[in-house]
Amino acid sequence: MPRLTATAALALGLLSLASSAAEPDPATRGRYLIAIGGCNDCHTPGFAQQGEAIPEQDRLIGAAVGFSGPWGVSYPSNLRLSAHQASEEEWLGKARRNGLPPMPWTAMQAMSRDDLAAIYRYLRALGPAGSPAPAALGPGQPIPTPHFVFVPQPPTSAKTSLR
Repeated sequence: MPRLTATAALALGLLSLASSAAEPDPATRGRYLIAIGGCNDCHTPGFAQQGEAIPEQDRLIGAAVGFSGPWGVSYPSNLRLSAHQASEEEWLGKARRNGLPPMPWTAMQAMSRDDLAAIYRYLRALGPAGSPAPAALGPGQPIPTPHFVFVPQPPTSAKTSLR
């Protein structure tokens, strides 16, 4: 019996330690969700080329490189300013609405409230930085910035050369 009691006590102690392990704070969870969501890909200038070499304090400030398509031109917003200028509830409401392509709005809408709140808290923890991204443009307006043409192209045939 004493052996069973010691084993049970050890198991209870280990279970207690495991359950008391601190959950990551919301800002840490938000950093993780930003990373796996690919948010930096568009919302951090130069991230596609430089990746993790861009310091965290320089990230998520929006970009003046647009995405043009039938909707006009959209720009990756400055998420840090957006979070700084809105209450958590306002920010969560905006995250649940549809917006312009190519932002994956359906992915945001599928996230839990806790996950969206964690992203907001991470953005707030980073603090405001940068300036607002250019305003979206309607179809047919002149585009004064560099932009990606976000329109399907017809198939092409590639010729290869062995020379």
